[in-house]
Amino acid sequence: MKNYQGRTAVITGAGSGFGLEVARIAAARGMNLVLCDVQSDALDKAAAEFEGRVPVLARKVDVAKAAEMEALAAAVKARFGAPHVVFNNAGVGSGGLIWENTLADWEWVLGVNLMGVVHGVRLFTPMMLEAAAADPGYEGHIVNTASMAGMLNAPNMGVYNVSKHAVVSLSETLHQDLALVTEQIRASVLCPFFVPTGISQSHRNRPADAPAAKPTKSQLIGQAMSDKAVSSGKLTAAEVAAMVFAAMDEERFYVFSHPHALAGVQTRLEDVMLLRNPTDPFKDRPEIGAKLKAALREG
Repeated sequence: MKNYQGRTAVITGAGSGFGLEVARIAAARGMNLVLCDVQSDALDKAAAEFEGRVPVLARKVDVAKAAEMEALAAAVKARFGAPHVVFNNAGVGSGGLIWENTLADWEWVLGVNLMGVVHGVRLFTPMMLEAAAADPGYEGHIVNTASMAGMLNAPNMGVYNVSKHAVVSLSETLHQDLALVTEQIRASVLCPFFVPTGISQSHRNRPADAPAAKPTKSQLIGQAMSDKAVSSGKLTAAEVAAMVFAAMDEERFYVFSHPHALAGVQTRLEDVMLLRNPTDPFKDRPEIGAKLKAALREG
């Protein structure tokens, strides 16, 4: 994209983290903001920050729920017309040994992380294509937040891995499908590594209709490891948001916050190509793997 002034950005998970920082850059570039979050207090605070600076539409939305996303799309079209940037960003985290996750865990994580992106793509892409067909000057960009967990498969966080791999697949397919029908709309996938955001405390927004069971040992260990890793991240959410806009400016698909992590992706792909069993994720830090095994195996 080349021009943002007066254009519209739809941002899910806009109350904190990457969503809020993307909203700040969008506002600085003169965009209309559609802010969505499931957490009312965070959403209200974000909306108040931008009121009076740029036009704002704030909606409490559970992105996993089709009806709420459909109502959002209708409200966006009525207020601003077709959006120009859609940041399908809302996400939740979950850990533990993959067989210990309950059906409620699967439905919650896949509902937010995957179906939230599905709803954003299925509802806003047709709107954007219609705008592009009507206006040769229209530019659009869809950015989906995945994770390095969408490129790798770290142990003890299987539900999250599955959801984020699906987002990478969806996004790559979206990129290819858009290229078949238009030059005016692009797509990107954001794959952050450990960045201090609220992702490790996702349970604060877990809905009542997806009750959490008593956490297992592996889930408690996974929560502790996630808390430590996320809080120790040196890159900020604001820096990642700047990367998102740089990717849109350059029409670049992949957005990796920590390019050094791609070495692990290369190893994984080599495992596939060489028909090799998956490489030990702790081969370079064996003490961490040993500690995790000991914690899980102790009586």
